[in-house]
Amino acid sequence: MVLENIKIDISDIESARETIRPFIKGTTLKYSNFLSSLCQGIVYLKLENTQLSHSFKIRGAFNKILHLTPEEKQKGIITCSSGNHGLATAIAAKKLNMSVKIVVPETTPRKKVDKIKEYSTELILYGDYDKAEQKALELACKEVKTYISPYNDPDIIAGQGTIGLEILEEFPEVEKILVPIGGGGLIAGIAIAIKSKNRSIKVIGAQSEASPVMYESLKAGKILKSEEVKIQDSIADGLSGGIEEGSITFIITQKNVNEVFLVSEESIKEAIRLLWEKDNQIVEGAGAVGTAVLIENKEQFRNKKTAIVISGGNIDNKLFNKITKISK
Repeated sequence: MVLENIKIDISDIESARETIRPFIKGTTLKYSNFLSSLCQGIVYLKLENTQLSHSFKIRGAFNKILHLTPEEKQKGIITCSSGNHGLATAIAAKKLNMSVKIVVPETTPRKKVDKIKEYSTELILYGDYDKAEQKALELACKEVKTYISPYNDPDIIAGQGTIGLEILEEFPEVEKILVPIGGGGLIAGIAIAIKSKNRSIKVIGAQSEASPVMYESLKAGKILKSEEVKIQDSIADGLSGGIEEGSITFIITQKNVNEVFLVSEESIKEAIRLLWEKDNQIVEGAGAVGTAVLIENKEQFRNKKTAIVISGGNIDNKLFNKITKISK
């Protein structure tokens, strides 16, 4: 879906906030004494892992579905997801009494698959993320249903951008915001919200070095195909996969995101462990990458006021127990 000429501004995000208000919750911005001490600054955590679907994705999903035409709602929807967007779409579709088909990669964590199944969704496991996305697009065309992108959609981006509004209202003196980045829907929305209010605030992306498609694409100045970038399995599965050709998120990120950091798999695991031990938060790999950036680059956040978006908490129980050394 090529959306390069479509513009999204702060009014779209403010409108999205009113649209989704009855269906989501404004999440807590929690002071982290440990991380603040670690970098000798002030650090707050935006806890989207405590959102209704335990992920920020429900914001964009509701905003998109609520903007569909009556005809589109009647025909039903199809989406592709690495897990959290699929769950959010399933929840929203059930709440709004719509049919939905969700395609996820075969490697999707069992916990996410099981949660999606709870909502009586037609679920298809297919290939890796890129193949699953292509399958979903083919099915949408064949079955004449509306395809909902997890990231490359103005309504999705505007919904995710509401997080930026909430951060600014509670922490107006913030200087840096760390945001997980995969396809770019989350950081694109937050960056528009933040830069529309105060361009001096730095919006910083966090991505696993195991799947650095957005990072490498920004370096190249164009969207790279997955086969052009070395991709490995990552504990941050929610950030894996490529970027759709012509994605509006890439253009927004180029214009509004100050920097993107890559972090190691070990640092992500360490972030998951520390967020549990020090802040009592259950966080999945994709949700921990921002914290991993701070851990690896403490000096860059010294004496700074920083917000870290903890984007999700749907981590496999066995994996979480192994990382945090919890025995059962």
